[in-house]
Amino acid sequence: MKLDPKLLLASMGISAGIVLFVMGLNTGLTGRDATNLPDAIENISPGQGERVLRQSQIIVDFIDGYEATMFIDGIELPTTRLDELVTSGTVPAPGAQIDLPPTAIYDPGNFTISYLPQIGAPIEELKQGEHTGKVKFWLTNQADNKVRVYTWKFYTD
Repeated sequence: MKLDPKLLLASMGISAGIVLFVMGLNTGLTGRDATNLPDAIENISPGQGERVLRQSQIIVDFIDGYEATMFIDGIELPTTRLDELVTSGTVPAPGAQIDLPPTAIYDPGNFTISYLPQIGAPIEELKQGEHTGKVKFWLTNQADNKVRVYTWKFYTD
């Protein structure tokens, strides 16, 4: 039986393509691995390298048990705990409207810290260009000497 050189070459090309495809699947980073987030952080918005609008909210979502402080472009944002907001000395009724101060807001029920640029806030709008977000975070039941830091960059148009 004589080998057809064209079929042999086509078979080798297909085999090489399959090998390269499988290698790509095994080495590609997707999902959580691609974000390079610490284990304590579930999600950030805006994400690393993302482009957002000037009035976009910045959110860091932690796994259970963490507290944090937030910095934007080197400015430490004052933090208000959502569970400490009270009106007239009483806890607001479920569904009641609450006026949030122009600070970073830590929600201990969801373990998130967020910041919305607004008038009267330390950062009223995100200027066009590159910004650096940073969170210092720690387990609630540990002393502050176990503080860890995560920093990322995002952009505004």
